[in-house]
Amino acid sequence: MALDRGPAMPAVLHDERRRLEPDTLRTLLERDPERFTRDVQEVAGLRLDWTRQRLDGPAWERLTEAAAERGVAQAMERLFRGERVNTTEGRAALHTALRLPREAECRVDGEDVVPQVHAELDRMATFVQRVHDGTHVGYTGRPIRHVVNIGIGGSDLGPRMVCRALAPHARATREGAPLALHFVSNIDGAALSSVLREVDPETTLFIVASKTFGTLETLTNARAARAWLLRHAPDAGAVARHFVAVSTAHERVVEFGIDPENMFGFWDWVGGRYSVWSVIGMPVALQLGMDGFRAFLGGAHALDEHVRTTPLRDNAAVRMALVDWWNQNGLGAEARAVLPYDERLALWPAYLQQAEMESLGKCVRVDGEAVSEDTGAIVWGAVGTDGQHAFYQLLHQGTRLIPAEFVGVARPEHDLPAQHPLLLANLLAQAEALAVGRTETEVRAEMASEGQTPEAIEALARHRTFPGNRPSTVILLERLDPATLGALIALFEHKIYVLASLWGINAFDQWGVELGKQLAGQVMQAFDAADGDATARDPATRATLEWLRPRLPVARGD
Repeated sequence: MALDRGPAMPAVLHDERRRLEPDTLRTLLERDPERFTRDVQEVAGLRLDWTRQRLDGPAWERLTEAAAERGVAQAMERLFRGERVNTTEGRAALHTALRLPREAECRVDGEDVVPQVHAELDRMATFVQRVHDGTHVGYTGRPIRHVVNIGIGGSDLGPRMVCRALAPHARATREGAPLALHFVSNIDGAALSSVLREVDPETTLFIVASKTFGTLETLTNARAARAWLLRHAPDAGAVARHFVAVSTAHERVVEFGIDPENMFGFWDWVGGRYSVWSVIGMPVALQLGMDGFRAFLGGAHALDEHVRTTPLRDNAAVRMALVDWWNQNGLGAEARAVLPYDERLALWPAYLQQAEMESLGKCVRVDGEAVSEDTGAIVWGAVGTDGQHAFYQLLHQGTRLIPAEFVGVARPEHDLPAQHPLLLANLLAQAEALAVGRTETEVRAEMASEGQTPEAIEALARHRTFPGNRPSTVILLERLDPATLGALIALFEHKIYVLASLWGINAFDQWGVELGKQLAGQVMQAFDAADGDATARDPATRATLEWLRPRLPVARGD
């Protein structure tokens, strides 16, 4: 692996890599007993274990000093103060304000926003209670039993992931069972159709989550859902009983047929992928009840306070960021595998894909200059034991360095607890195998002890050798409850911001998704008629359009 791959390697990373290069994780684990206290931290119900990272005490010190020199502490202060850290859009990024307690204060442009936040939370609490106690009913007077969230990006991934993770904590309604939650984001009609086949129009509530009430995918699905409802309901008045909006576009919401009393808003300083703490979290509140949702906010706030008040050296979010910075810009890793060993966290890798890759996939600094280091890693992964039988082969014996991030939960919440130790044994075994590996000498000795012939040993020993020296972080939750999950999500939000500060990029815009949206509208115009104008498209797009036109139902007017 070349020492200087990528646009540049900061001097501190270059020097520490040269110093540590002779050492493997096996030797670091054996000779550095202090790492088992220094590199393990417990905060807000999370146990963070960096002992299997290719770092030692002096490296941690130098990386922390570099973070200080790059102004990470000052950047964090600007975030919490409500300054316009989203420089390209001229906005604050105050998702932390969404989880402040009622008595706190946080000013944006001189105005305390905490009363506004709690006023909207209180409105949401009233609506949630009305659904739970049966006061809010459908057009035939039957209570709500199904909730369908229609959104995309941050309006979908956050609530979807949290609702799946916290399903065991769902609160029963007056009917005696929790609400059934469904999520639709894909503009592919198959996604909405499959949900509509499962629900009853008389007992289904749709949440349309779109700040502008103009997001193409969301509005297309919302209109299709409304048409489905009106095929069953006696008149358009049913829309007001079965649709609520998370939006600030009053006129568009009313035009759609939604009662303005059932329109819930948030603010420009809430970014989409950081918005689950706002009324975008309506599905979470409907699932957990408002007490559960407030516990979720409280866990995040506890982590916020740790990040806000803790020096860089002991700051969990800073340490998480420094590990990623080291692995990516120091060791040359281009990807990170996210490996939850809990079925409830199956959507955690997908959630982090958006949170990290949309935030950190930037090639221009906040000052408009090109970045000097590789930014945002490729984030991917799957539930642990499934992944072991799919892609772990590449993690262990492939030619690419892919650091891993294991997530496990100490206490299960299911009726097969005897299986839980086996699950966690797999987590720890994989982390050990990645770090320590198995030498050819060890393999030969093991095969000999099994009575295998010298010929068999010679033929297979190198194939059964594991190089090891592959770093991982192990995150263990005491339990997976609203507060602890809130803390886990907040930890990664802050880690993302610290990484952005190290690289000098803006973590809160996403201009990279805009061009494709603009072009999609233009391509759609070329689909609208058989003779649609495709001359403005590039040659490859024109050729594909010509092939598709006679095959698309919309092109034929079907």
